[in-house]
Amino acid sequence: MNINKFFTTLFGIGILLVLLGLYKYYNPISSMYFPRCPFRVLTGLQCSGCGSQRAIHHLLNFELLKASKENLLLVIATPYLATGLFFEYLSKPNETYLKWRKILFGRKAIFIILLTIVSFGVIRNLF
Repeated sequence: MNINKFFTTLFGIGILLVLLGLYKYYNPISSMYFPRCPFRVLTGLQCSGCGSQRAIHHLLNFELLKASKENLLLVIATPYLATGLFFEYLSKPNETYLKWRKILFGRKAIFIILLTIVSFGVIRNLF
């Protein structure tokens, strides 16, 4: 690992820890530190990401049911995102890992994810 990549990774981890601390200890509903969704402000409709900040707050405080009520898609996607990070930082992947990475994060998977995000945004405004 070269020195630039090391410090970039270290900086990224530091920023992530600060953000996680903010989301854990400050509730986005009652705190001025968190922005409102511009799509919702302009249209009155919920986008696919609406409720994500509140869901992250609840997940960090181990309130899975409350997090699911805020944004179910984010709760379901969290293990998927963690798997993506695992594959990204795996130093010497073997053939099995590469096969699963292609299945989970290949072109077809990206299309399915995009379709899921758009469908979730539409469905949550119908019910």
